[in-house]
Amino acid sequence: MKKLLLLMISLFAIGGLLAMYGATGAPGQSSAKKEEPRKPRPKPNKDGKVVLSDEEWKKILTPEEFDVLRKKGTERAFAGKYDEFFEAGTYICNGCDLPLFSSKHKFNSGCGWPAFYQGIDKKAITEHLDTSYGMRRTEVVCSRCGGHLGHVFDDGPKPTGLRYCINSVSIFFVPDKKK
Repeated sequence: MKKLLLLMISLFAIGGLLAMYGATGAPGQSSAKKEEPRKPRPKPNKDGKVVLSDEEWKKILTPEEFDVLRKKGTERAFAGKYDEFFEAGTYICNGCDLPLFSSKHKFNSGCGWPAFYQGIDKKAITEHLDTSYGMRRTEVVCSRCGGHLGHVFDDGPKPTGLRYCINSVSIFFVPDKKK
């Protein structure tokens, strides 16, 4: 029993180190894999919506993007590329390129996911009651393609008091053009 406990503690510690330093090794070494070029996103239909089958989405999105955007998954806390990212620009839906959030409204909430206190346009984001996992939350989805973005909470900063807690894989950053 003691050996089993020590083995479990060791595996837990190794898993934590891999998460902290990446699977490739030591601090200072890049564990980022080379990103594939982003595939073009579908254009909206005459009603202004993007409606595709799961098979069509799978041809466009990576497996992780598909899991979060189409199946309402969640990326691991503090693992998303936009959590600690604060450059000037616009965050668009990673499913259909609809502008959703401005970097002007982004803040460091410490929650482990990118956080915004408001969206660019109230019509771009749709809210739904989410009672999964025994919780009562407000899910936010892209109004154009229905892609799951994350959740909104009422513990954000002024002026809105809201915290849109968004999965990094649900959004794509477009930097402001330099003048």
